[in-house]
Amino acid sequence: MAFNLRHRSFLKELDFTPDELRFLLRLSAELKAAKYGGHERPQLTGKNIALIFEKTSTRTRTAFEVAAHDQGAHVTYLEPSGSQIGHKESMKDTARVLGRTFDGIEYRGYAQETVEALARHAGVPVWNGLTDEFHPTQILADVLTMTEHSDKPLHQIAYCYLGDARNNMGNSLMVAGCKLSMDVRLCAPEHLWPAEDLVKSCRGIAEETGARLTLTEDVDEACVASTTSTPTCGSRWGRTRAPGRSGSGFSSPTRSTRT
Repeated sequence: MAFNLRHRSFLKELDFTPDELRFLLRLSAELKAAKYGGHERPQLTGKNIALIFEKTSTRTRTAFEVAAHDQGAHVTYLEPSGSQIGHKESMKDTARVLGRTFDGIEYRGYAQETVEALARHAGVPVWNGLTDEFHPTQILADVLTMTEHSDKPLHQIAYCYLGDARNNMGNSLMVAGCKLSMDVRLCAPEHLWPAEDLVKSCRGIAEETGARLTLTEDVDEACVASTTSTPTCGSRWGRTRAPGRSGSGFSSPTRSTRT
């Protein structure tokens, strides 16, 4: 099946169909193979890309910069101390200015609404490098890695996420796994599970795709027969832990489960 995703923004996995996500995974694998094989063909020669980082990063920044350079594009790195973003200009104004200057924009920051507003007003594709709610580019990389290290098709891969499941990684792993017909297990104390409305949406997606979704506090149940597991740190990915908090509230395993 042919796809044309030109001029599409990538803000969250919910915006894409299962087939579109599979296409992006295939494209990622092809580009990676071409790079390592020494025959990658630049498709972005002459393009300019803005990288907005309201949160600092090592892997996300270098991944975007190297990928852009490999494809022939030029990048401009923008951080809060070197721009007026969030100070004297609204994101709407920033989007309009950058949209007239750049061919694409990556954003890594805080509220999901910020990157959504950027995409609404920029007039060029916008890619979410991380918000408090979602981390879609990371999840594409994670699922690609799963396929590289397992001989199973996606619908037979089971993975377990252990940690604060309310965060961007918990949300994105849940949505993407349900979209891709996978066996998704989130393991955390119940008060650290994703928002109920998002869980409900994912259960609806799972009914259509055949995915399996389990939320549990029982580590043994979550990890049994799992193809891979993904632990996370006590604080939310991309966030600083609040003063006075020593962790996420994990204790000994209990037996609350929803499937």
